[in-house]
Amino acid sequence: MATPEARAAVAALLGDLPLRPDLLIEHLHAIQDREGCLRAGRLVALAALLRLAPVEVFEVASFYAHFDIVEDDAPAPPPVTIRVCDGLPCAMAGAEELLAALRADTPAGARVVPAPCMGACHRAPAVSVEHGAVAGRVERATPASVAGAAAHGVPRPPRAPLPPYGWSVLRAAREGRLTREAMLAAVEASGLRGLGGAGFPAARKWRAVLAHPGPRHVVVNADEGEPGTFKDRDCLEREPRRVLEGMLLAAHAIGAEACWIYLRDEYAELRLDLAAEIAALQAEGMAAGTAIHLRRGAGAYVCGEETALLESLEGRRGYPRHKPPYPGERGLFGRPTLIHNVETLWWLPEILGTPDGAARFAGAGRRGRGGKRLFSVSGRVRRPGVVAAPAGVTARELIEEFCGGMAEGHRFVAYLPGGASGGILPAAMADLPLDFGTLEPHGCFVGSGAVVVLSDRDDLAAAVRNLVRFFRDESCGQCTPCRVGTAKAARLLEAPRWDRALLEELAAAMADGSICGLGQAAMNPVLSVLRFFPEAVP
Repeated sequence: MATPEARAAVAALLGDLPLRPDLLIEHLHAIQDREGCLRAGRLVALAALLRLAPVEVFEVASFYAHFDIVEDDAPAPPPVTIRVCDGLPCAMAGAEELLAALRADTPAGARVVPAPCMGACHRAPAVSVEHGAVAGRVERATPASVAGAAAHGVPRPPRAPLPPYGWSVLRAAREGRLTREAMLAAVEASGLRGLGGAGFPAARKWRAVLAHPGPRHVVVNADEGEPGTFKDRDCLEREPRRVLEGMLLAAHAIGAEACWIYLRDEYAELRLDLAAEIAALQAEGMAAGTAIHLRRGAGAYVCGEETALLESLEGRRGYPRHKPPYPGERGLFGRPTLIHNVETLWWLPEILGTPDGAARFAGAGRRGRGGKRLFSVSGRVRRPGVVAAPAGVTARELIEEFCGGMAEGHRFVAYLPGGASGGILPAAMADLPLDFGTLEPHGCFVGSGAVVVLSDRDDLAAAVRNLVRFFRDESCGQCTPCRVGTAKAARLLEAPRWDRALLEELAAAMADGSICGLGQAAMNPVLSVLRFFPEAVP
């Protein structure tokens, strides 16, 4: 039972945050940011303020990796947390050795923990250094640079002012020069698809939401966490107003009353910049009565799955929902909801900005494919980074034409065409078009366009173990095939000899029985190596 004094203390920590259950994750962040942890008594008092059962608060707080629950009389965690990314691109760049060095000589007042992808795969290895609520990322990290950040913080260079932005396409829509039906027709003609991984046609999604009565919502999925993926971060850093214009265009087209941006907690610096941009557009009057909510994740890859994201926005654990109903019918708070990832919205001003924008976009592809894409390219290339390329481009073209070729001393052997879950293909198959529907016959997919390039210096079996450990650690635990299957797979892959038949049987059970794509695709790297690289299998 929380005393009146305990409730008052928690209310003071929450500041101006409204006492609503859907804001539970924001409440937990507010308490941890101020006190460095979540003490059990604080959680009980928070439950009382929100009129929730204490177990409901504890289960949410314990679900997310970035919350530290401690007993009331236990010492708080060290004031500095050093998170070392152990995702595949960072592992290839020496993250394991960096983690060992930091553990052997831990900076004073700090703790060192491994962590999943931080969206800096092109500048690996990446480390997050957190001084309480203030977090900064060290890229191309060394023990010395991390120690300096632990002692003095991560210096943040002044942000270069962005050029003036006219919001011309949004103004045209608001003034009726660009009608809703014209917007829908243009998006349909462009062939734009969801670019977070599933590739569902955007116009069809818009029409599905419009088929149901309002109020409606737009949700921006900025929770990219797939190892190898960092394109959404790049869009929001370079051209945040373009993304926000795309968001408001989509909201106008479907008559949405509110927009919700769910940003992964690993992008702490970006969150501050994005909040400032939202405030500025509201001051300019460009929101036009559309409420814009910026919400903060808390370290859970599964929340990139659209229904898990909705659960998190509503203040709960990120458990994927059974479908149907689909979000377009019954999504956030039970209302019709349009969910797009950042890149999809980023293309909208270009498609809708000129009379021939849709045709130009659709005609930009190669090998009969339509449209353009942003690819996150990392690994053994000379110039890793975000590449804007035609749909249907090949991995070989990305490497040679856009990334300056292979890194010095490395020979191209294999590549991940679609991040951790997209499988692994040999260099001999690097001339396949990277687009939806072209890789599936080979047991792979392009997904979010995260291309990780491996060379003759990389151990493919070790890479597969790394990827499966990621899925094991990030499984939400809701369904048995995924929860048990990923743990079982990780153990099987540590054996001196892999049991091929058992791995394939396990993969089939997980694909058939898992609720969401995490469990369904977690074994793709294993199956790929068994199929295409038998010489690499122990």
